[in-house]
Amino acid sequence: MTAPRRLVIHLRDDARPVYSIPDWAVDEIREALPDGWEVVVPDAPADGRGDGGDDLPPAVLDAVRDAEVYLGYGVPAAVLHAAPGLKWAHTASAGVGGSLRDEIAHSDVVLTNAAGVYAEPMADTVLAMMLHFARGLDFAVRAQADRRWDKAPFDDAESPIRELNEATVGIVGLGGIGRAVAHRASALGMTVVASRRGGGDGPDGVEVFHGEDALDQLLPRADFLVVTVPLTAETEGLIGARELAMLPEGAVVINVARGAVLDERALIDALRSGRLRGAGLDVFAREPLPDDSPLWTLPNVLVTPHVSGASHRFWRRQTELIVQNIRRYAAGGPLRNTVDKKAGY
Repeated sequence: MTAPRRLVIHLRDDARPVYSIPDWAVDEIREALPDGWEVVVPDAPADGRGDGGDDLPPAVLDAVRDAEVYLGYGVPAAVLHAAPGLKWAHTASAGVGGSLRDEIAHSDVVLTNAAGVYAEPMADTVLAMMLHFARGLDFAVRAQADRRWDKAPFDDAESPIRELNEATVGIVGLGGIGRAVAHRASALGMTVVASRRGGGDGPDGVEVFHGEDALDQLLPRADFLVVTVPLTAETEGLIGARELAMLPEGAVVINVARGAVLDERALIDALRSGRLRGAGLDVFAREPLPDDSPLWTLPNVLVTPHVSGASHRFWRRQTELIVQNIRRYAAGGPLRNTVDKKAGY
């Protein structure tokens, strides 16, 4: 008798319950497979923090030895070593920086990611951060904590309070997240400009800059700078002191990409100088953010603990992507969200 082809799901019992795969999602994945396949869900906790953990419990290593497909948070090198017959690996994270080691980068294993799955809630978070600073909610929250009825920051002739429809948002990286941000900003009447590495146009109404000077064209126009690029060798340290100095006075910086894309020391200096209105940060160079980081106490900084993608609809979108790719894989077709291993996303 021919042994069944094996798909391993290592996405259960994550320390963050919202990211632990529910039973209904496992059932839908199993039902999408053609005859002759088995689904194995090891009795071992997953770890989806960052781009996924490096260590794998023995139960997972045992399960993947005969696996053809692996679904997990990240693709640790140990999976490649333990699964010589692996052909397709899917990471339920959007970032793949932690997975692109030599083992998978130089293998024939097809790697897919969850780019786009997180876009809607992340774009909502970006919008909330823009409104936080545009409408002075930072002033209101501090006053409330002190039980102060303080209208001064709103009534002052030099008040930074503004309407979003008079502002321009500059989006660095026009992938799934950037497009979702652009959609929301355009609906609110904002001017939207964006930079992207590849060619092609953006959504209707979005002015897109390409080429080596794309960022230099975008920055002077960005009242709100939204960073959504993946972390690669090219984007590490992309936004530093020079770039921050090119922003209009009173600009707001929002980073929901990866902490290493933004020079935190340069940002802290710019925030302390008063030249920037503020910064909304969901990601940091070190996570958790160290206790002694000035970002905790700067009054013009909004810190969220890498949760911009949190949503109860996460598994609906993730499962739909996986199921669609299972059907494509079974038919020998190209998979959605295939990672360009050289580009890093």
